[in-house]
Amino acid sequence: MAPEIIPTPLQGLLLLKPVVFSDNRGYFAETYNHTVFSEIGITESFVQDNQSMSHKGALRGLHFQNPPHAQSKLVRVVAGSVLDVVVDIRQGSLTYGQNFVTELSDKNFHQLYIPEGFAHGFVTLEDHTIFAYKCSSYYNKASEDGLMWNDPDLNIDWQVTTPIISGKDQELKYLRDFNSPFIN
Repeated sequence: MAPEIIPTPLQGLLLLKPVVFSDNRGYFAETYNHTVFSEIGITESFVQDNQSMSHKGALRGLHFQNPPHAQSKLVRVVAGSVLDVVVDIRQGSLTYGQNFVTELSDKNFHQLYIPEGFAHGFVTLEDHTIFAYKCSSYYNKASEDGLMWNDPDLNIDWQVTTPIISGKDQELKYLRDFNSPFIN
């Protein structure tokens, strides 16, 4: 059964709500079906699945991979909750530099389809949050890149005052210093 598509203001970015069947045993949800997703316009063949566990207040991002190893992603929360943030970094896009923020949780079951040309990050809202995502291209260290989570030009409200951030994420570039290889 096809997920409900919830429109976002960034072209190509899709918020999805899968059909969830609940009963006295718990629930069942189909989180990915290539045929069904192809019918709603998500045609990538995902080649890699990743999963992370983070403590409350951990901020990961804003990440992406440059071409030719750029990735589309299908992200969701398995346990806990995150504030998920996506930034349009496609040159020529009417929404270049704009962001979309939504909560993904194990209670709302929402998923986010993030096409190539977007930077992505999240901050965990609960301890032991498990975040899972599918990628359309394999991880390539030489292609990894990102934007500063606290870039004043992006003006993202992460809803945390002192996030837990990796050293690598504290050294990313600002949007004004970024020459995007992505074209809309």
